[in-house]
Amino acid sequence: MRRSHLIWLALVALLALAAAGCGGGGEKSGEEADITCEGSALTGDTGLPANFPSWDEVTLTKKEQQGPTLIVNGWFDGDLESAHDEYKDRFEAAGYTVLFDELEDKDSEVSYKDAQGKTSGQVALKDECDNGHISVRITNRAA
Repeated sequence: MRRSHLIWLALVALLALAAAGCGGGGEKSGEEADITCEGSALTGDTGLPANFPSWDEVTLTKKEQQGPTLIVNGWFDGDLESAHDEYKDRFEAAGYTVLFDELEDKDSEVSYKDAQGKTSGQVALKDECDNGHISVRITNRAA
C-alpha cells in the first residue's frame, strides 16, 4: 500500500510540473512569443538572401541570429490563405524549391531551399492577430 502511495504522489508531482510548464496566460514562451501583429519595419539589411521574396504587404520588424539560424519576425497585411499562396508562388518565381507547404485553419508553413543549396528554411504564418494582420516568422538557415 505504501508503494502505491509513492507512485500516486510521484504522478501528482509530475502533473503539477507539467501544468506549471504550460502557463496560464502570463508571458508567452517559445514560438508563441514570436507572434507579431504590428510594428515598424526593420531598417537596413534583414539578413535574408538577396532574392528572398518580399512585397509591400509584408513588414519585417525584428531579426535575431541564433547560431547558423536567422529568425525574422513580422506581419502580413491580409488573410492567411493569401499570405500562404503568395509566399509559395514567390519562392517558386525566385527559383527556390518549395520542400513542403501546409495551410490549416489558423496557421500555415512554407518550407524552402534556394536554387544554389546555400540556404533553407521555413515561413510560418499564424492567424493570431486581432487587427487583420497575419504573423510572419521566417527561419532561415545556412545549408
